[in-house]
Amino acid sequence: MGLKSILGKPYAKLIDRFNKKWINKPLEAQERVLNSLIKTAKKTAFGVDHQFTEINSYEDFKARIPIVDYEQIKHYIERIQEGEKDVLWPGFPLYFCKTSGTTSGVKYIPISKDSMFFQVKCAKDAILSYVSETGDNNPLKGGNIFIQGSPELDKQNSIPLGRLSGIAAHYVPWYLQSSNYPSFETNCIEEWEDKLDAIIDETLGQNMTLISGIPPWVQMYFERIVAKTGKKVSSVFPNFSLLVFGGVAFEPYRESFKQLVGKEVPSVETYPSSEGFIAYQDTRSEEGMLLCVNHGIFYEFIPVNEYFDENPTRVALDGVELGVDYALILNTNAGLWGYSIGDTVRFVSKKPYRLVVSGRIKHFTSAFGEHVIGKEVENALRLAIEKHPAEVNEFHVAPQISPKQGPPFHEWFIEFKKEPKNLEGFMLCLDEGMRSQNTYYKDLIDGNVLRPLVVFRVQKGGFIQYMKSVGKLGGQNKVPRLANNRDIADILKNF
Repeated sequence: MGLKSILGKPYAKLIDRFNKKWINKPLEAQERVLNSLIKTAKKTAFGVDHQFTEINSYEDFKARIPIVDYEQIKHYIERIQEGEKDVLWPGFPLYFCKTSGTTSGVKYIPISKDSMFFQVKCAKDAILSYVSETGDNNPLKGGNIFIQGSPELDKQNSIPLGRLSGIAAHYVPWYLQSSNYPSFETNCIEEWEDKLDAIIDETLGQNMTLISGIPPWVQMYFERIVAKTGKKVSSVFPNFSLLVFGGVAFEPYRESFKQLVGKEVPSVETYPSSEGFIAYQDTRSEEGMLLCVNHGIFYEFIPVNEYFDENPTRVALDGVELGVDYALILNTNAGLWGYSIGDTVRFVSKKPYRLVVSGRIKHFTSAFGEHVIGKEVENALRLAIEKHPAEVNEFHVAPQISPKQGPPFHEWFIEFKKEPKNLEGFMLCLDEGMRSQNTYYKDLIDGNVLRPLVVFRVQKGGFIQYMKSVGKLGGQNKVPRLANNRDIADILKNF
C-alpha cells in the first residue's frame, strides 16, 4: 500500500478540520480577505489611482472601485506587458493565463504567487473533502490523470504565458505525483488526436483510480478506450473510483458517461477559472459547490436583472439571497478589482455558502470550452454571405454533443429567404470565418475534437412557428442566436 493511501484519510481529516474554521465563519473570512487585499495593493498603480488609502469600509470600496470587464482594465494589463511593475498587484505576475471569454477575444489574466497557491490548494481540497466525507481513499490508491492542455509555456517580457490547465500541470500535489498521468512529454503533444492516443498507450494496463478533466475531453478519452479494447471503461479500469470535472456543465454528458463507463462513478464538481478557484463540491448529500471565501478573493454580486442598469444593486456575501441569479464579481490577490467574469451564480445554501453556476451574462456556445460569442457568429455569417450570396431571415447556433456518428459539431439552424447556390461552399466559408476569429474553436477543429459546423435548413416561417410554440411571438421577444444546450435546437428540428 502506497504512502498516499496510508496517509490519505488522516491528512484529509486534518485539512477538513482546518477548513471548518472559515467554512463556519464565512463573513469574517471575507472581511479579512478584503482588508488584506486593500492593504497589500494600496501602493500599486491601481491602488493609488483609486485611493485605497481612503478605503475604510465596504461602502468606501464600492464608491471607489467600478465594475469592469477585461476591456476596461486592459490598459493596466498592457502596462504590465510593457515591463512596468506594481501595477495591479505588487511586483510582476507569476504567470499570464491566456484565455478567451464570451465578451472579449483573447485575454491575458494575471496570476500571482499568492493566487496560484490557492488555485493549487482548492484543487487539492476538492479531492480531500471527498475522502474526508466518505472515508473512501480508493481514489488515492492508484493512477490518476488530468486530461489538460500543454504544460509548455511561452513568455511575454519574461512572464510565463499559457493556458490555466497547462500551468496547473506544474503543480501536481505531492501525494499524486508518483502515479500521475500523462507524462510531461505526452502532455506536451500539441495534436489532440496524437496526444489522446499517447495518453491511452500510457494508461491502458495501469490501475487508474482518479480521472479528471473537462467533460468533453474525458468523454473522448473514454470513447477511444472503448473503441480500442471493446470493453467498458469500468472493465478496463476496475478500480476507477472518482471523476473530478469542471469547466462546462456535466448534465449533457451524464448519460454518455454512464454508458461508456458501464456504471455510476462518484464525482466531484469544481469551479476553477483563470481569475481564481471559486468553489468546489464538498459534500455528496447537498446541492451545490462550497464557495471558497478564505482564498484571496473578495466576492461581490449583482442581481442579473439589474446588471445592465446604470446603478445596479451591488452586494457582498452577507447581502445575497437564495434562489436569485447573480452576476459574479471578483476582487483577487492577483490584482483584479471589481472584475465581472461573465458567469451567473445562484446560491442554494447559506450555511455554508454553496452555489451553482446558472449561466452567463450573455448568450454563448461553449459546450467544449470554445466560448463562441454573438459577434463571432454574426461576422462569420456576414463573410459567408459575401462570398456565397444568400439572404437569411433568422438563425440559431447550438452544440451537437452526441451525434449518431463522427465527432461532435456546432449545428447552425438557418432560415434562408434566399439560399446560396453552393450550400457546401457556404458551410465551409462559415466554418473558416469561425476559426479565423476564435482560437479555441480553431484548436478544437484542428485537433479533431470537433468537426466543421453543419447547417440545418429551417423551413420558411419556421422561427415564427417556434416562437408561437413557446408563447413568445411578438413584443420584444427574440430567438437567442446562441445556446449552450439544445432546448431550442431540438424544437427547431420539427421545422
